[in-house]
Amino acid sequence: MLEDVRKHIEKLIALYEAEKAENERLRGELHACKETGDAYRRQVLELESTIETLKLTEAFTAGGDHAAAKEKMDQLIREIDKCISYLES
Repeated sequence: MLEDVRKHIEKLIALYEAEKAENERLRGELHACKETGDAYRRQVLELESTIETLKLTEAFTAGGDHAAAKEKMDQLIREIDKCISYLES
C-alpha cells in the first residue's frame, strides 16, 4: 500500500513537471505573440501616417481637392493650438 502511494506521488510529480514545462512554453509563445502584435500595431500607425501624408501631398498638388487640404490644415492648426494650450497650463 505504501508503495502504491509512493508511485502515485511520483506520477503526480511527473505530471506536475510536464504541466509546468508546458506552461512555460505557452508563456513564451504568448510573449512572442504580444511582441508580434505590438510590431503590427506600430506598422499600422506608420502606414496610417504615410496615408495621411500622401493625402495631404495630393491635396496640394495640381488637381487635388483644395477643400480637403484646407480642412486638413485647419485640423493641424487646431491640434497645434491644443498642444500650445497644454504647454501654457
